[in-house]
Amino acid sequence: LGCRVSAINLEPDGRFPRPPEPIPENLGELGRLVGESGADIGMAVDPDVDRLALVDETGAPIGEDYTLAFAVRAVLSSRLGTSPAAAAVVVNLSTSLVVEDAARDWGARFVRAPVGEANVARAIRDEGAIIGGEGNGGVMLPALHIGRDAPLGVALILQLLTRSGASVSELVRSSPRYTIVKAKGPRGPELGPMFDRLRARFPEAGVDVRDGLRLSWRDRWLHVRPSGTEPIVRLIAEAPTLAEAEALVATGRELLH
Repeated sequence: LGCRVSAINLEPDGRFPRPPEPIPENLGELGRLVGESGADIGMAVDPDVDRLALVDETGAPIGEDYTLAFAVRAVLSSRLGTSPAAAAVVVNLSTSLVVEDAARDWGARFVRAPVGEANVARAIRDEGAIIGGEGNGGVMLPALHIGRDAPLGVALILQLLTRSGASVSELVRSSPRYTIVKAKGPRGPELGPMFDRLRARFPEAGVDVRDGLRLSWRDRWLHVRPSGTEPIVRLIAEAPTLAEAEALVATGRELLH
């Protein structure tokens, strides 16, 4: 693609050199390389290369949700002259509002599916979506294949940077900011009563029960769902501020039992 590349940890020796998840706390070495090399962007993947995370030009990780948000902007902005109503974007129920904002900014129809790559892939197929993915940095472009693909995300994001002329940090600042908080708690024998208590506490919220319980408002949401691998309940909230997201999670934990 004609980029000047500075890289670390490329040895194909079967040993992954950092904690595998490409989350901000694991990207310090990449951030330093971006700063030392004067790069415009830093990119990191997980061991099976289906998740992509970004570091801005100052060396600061921006969070995995921006990967899909930027990819959505790249695809939708390349469809100028086509009917926005014909474009659909599919994500899972726990994906950040920054992706929803990106889709709606370009007039696309926005669809959420239960958590899990297979569920998102099925919804992409059924909705005829042009792009989708998950907020953990997984981008799915059905014109190529319906699976998470980090190299695909790299190409789309470089296209966005080239066409927009904006830096990564400028693209981040151009969108509303949100904070996601994640927690977990013990799972009781029945989740129904807990969900009923939450719905009673927030009667004004939008409700989705396809994958646990998701309560939503215009600029925030709370998703409570049972783990598929542990006897716990996962609570995920997003809001404009850390305090507001923590308050939603605290209410969910309070009403667990």
